[in-house]
Amino acid sequence: MLDAGIFTQSFMIHAWISGTIVAVLSCFVGFFVIVRRSSFVAHALPEAGFAGGAGAVLFNINPVYGLAAFAVGGALLIGYLGKKERNDVVTALVLVTALGTGALFLGLTNKYATGAYSLLFGQIVGVSSDQVFVTAVLGAVCLLFLAFLYRPLLLDSVSSEIAAVRGVPVRFIEVSFLIVVGLAASVIVPVVGALLCFSLLICPNAASVYITSNPGKALAFSLLFSLVDVWASIVLAYMTGWPIGFFVSMIGALLYACARIFHCIKIHAFKIKTTDCTVVY
Repeated sequence: MLDAGIFTQSFMIHAWISGTIVAVLSCFVGFFVIVRRSSFVAHALPEAGFAGGAGAVLFNINPVYGLAAFAVGGALLIGYLGKKERNDVVTALVLVTALGTGALFLGLTNKYATGAYSLLFGQIVGVSSDQVFVTAVLGAVCLLFLAFLYRPLLLDSVSSEIAAVRGVPVRFIEVSFLIVVGLAASVIVPVVGALLCFSLLICPNAASVYITSNPGKALAFSLLFSLVDVWASIVLAYMTGWPIGFFVSMIGALLYACARIFHCIKIHAFKIKTTDCTVVY
């Protein structure tokens, strides 16, 4: 039986609202991360945001500002240097630089324990009303930006060569998407943490593309999986007292495993059907 407080206590209401915003944002951003094969970038930018958040804790300012500055700055740096170097090399350099900078900031502050834990693993039950407002505003900005970029971004994600031939400004689209990922990281990290931001961006969306290859249906499944992941994690964490990050990562991995099994069964059934048709012919 669920305690009624899970839906009535103010800190849980904030958790439900912020968790839902994060789930929706992760769905739409993570879908393009999967299609564009940019998982490494989705791992690096939250870590860059972690460094900015640690710096904000050091200087006693809102961690969201530091998160946004470093995550977007890392995205611009990857976009600029990516013209001259391989993207994976540039992304790795940004990642290690951000982690080193974050370690320095945390070493210089006496708020190491609480600051590091909340930045790395999130603090969804500690989200204030002001943080909910900031999360909603930044999330809306990211979604509006994605809506503006949707068609050219989808074409560029499927085939950058075709997009270039059709006159799509490929370089602008790539850098713009990196900025969106950076902004999304600044929204997601304060809620679920830098380490689990990667899990939420990847697992539900990776599962959806094994269910269907249609972009619209894949986005619908991705949204469903993201909401199930976050909502179920909130309930289980409230009931057990265990860290919500454990449930977010485990449920995401379970969704992905189920999608892979479904995909294998579908392919096997198609092969059997094709074989039967050939025999009849």
